[in-house]
Amino acid sequence: MMKVEGFNYHGTNQAYYAYYKDGKWEEGVLDPSIKFEISAMAVALQYGQSVFEGLKAYRTNDDRILLFRPDANAKRLQGSCERLLMPKVPVKMFLDAVKKVVDANRNLVPSYESKGSLYIRPFVIGTETVMGVRSANEFLFCIVATPVGNYFKDGFSPINLTTTPYDRAAPNGLGHVKSGANYAASLYPKHLAKQRGFDDCLYLDPKTHTKIDETGATNIIAIRNNEFVTPQSNSILPSITNNSLQTIASKLLGMEVIRRPIEVKELHDFEEVGACGTAAVITPISSIHDEGVTYRFKSYEKLHKLFDLLQSIQFGDIKDDFGWVIEV
Repeated sequence: MMKVEGFNYHGTNQAYYAYYKDGKWEEGVLDPSIKFEISAMAVALQYGQSVFEGLKAYRTNDDRILLFRPDANAKRLQGSCERLLMPKVPVKMFLDAVKKVVDANRNLVPSYESKGSLYIRPFVIGTETVMGVRSANEFLFCIVATPVGNYFKDGFSPINLTTTPYDRAAPNGLGHVKSGANYAASLYPKHLAKQRGFDDCLYLDPKTHTKIDETGATNIIAIRNNEFVTPQSNSILPSITNNSLQTIASKLLGMEVIRRPIEVKELHDFEEVGACGTAAVITPISSIHDEGVTYRFKSYEKLHKLFDLLQSIQFGDIKDDFGWVIEV
């Protein structure tokens, strides 16, 4: 078992490859290499026809390996494929492939004590050689897994955000799917935010720039009294972590879950604000800077409770009453 620090690539034993040709998915295979040949004129490279997922495997205190909600990732990947005119990966094919990859990399799952995990990256790309703008007819479904530590270097430690005039996605665009294009769009704004001393930037709704959307890689959650509030927008990725936290907040903590647009000026009203996602889990936000105004949050009590309960389910410390974990 490896001890790893940071959300970085630390190698893998085996990756999974399956190709789509002549209207069907071929049988997938495991291979120790994460390098493969692709045409310089492949649609994925020229026109960005690529989608991906992210999920984790965890080692329990009694040395079992658990996957967290892989079926939800399979369904979300199907939605992304549909939006980018790509063949859907069948749910069973996805789940079987993920289990094969985890089993082949079992020794790389970090120890229970480290609280690290095996990060699993499935993706689908258009591989056909194409000159004009159109969908490919040939595709690759690949899965790479690697051990990781915390997404933010200090783990459950507050971060500082700033809003940005740039948009991550357009209204009615690709914001609700996990497309590589969305993340490419976030690189420059995040770079500018870091130059100004912030950890990341917060995107506002692309239509009016008055409502909160998300960061480049996480959803936003906010706590007020006993309310769990999260933005509702068609330009936000439907986070599986956020969905899980909503269930935990409602069923285990008795909180009222509210999904609605959140105005930036409302931030004064919230006691706690956090960023959540597969990679980050939950990261508390200590401040958000917006056009000369800084909103500060000093309490993280309920965020920490949510974090602890989610991690306890993921690591098998408490009973999973929601049917989320699958043993490999």
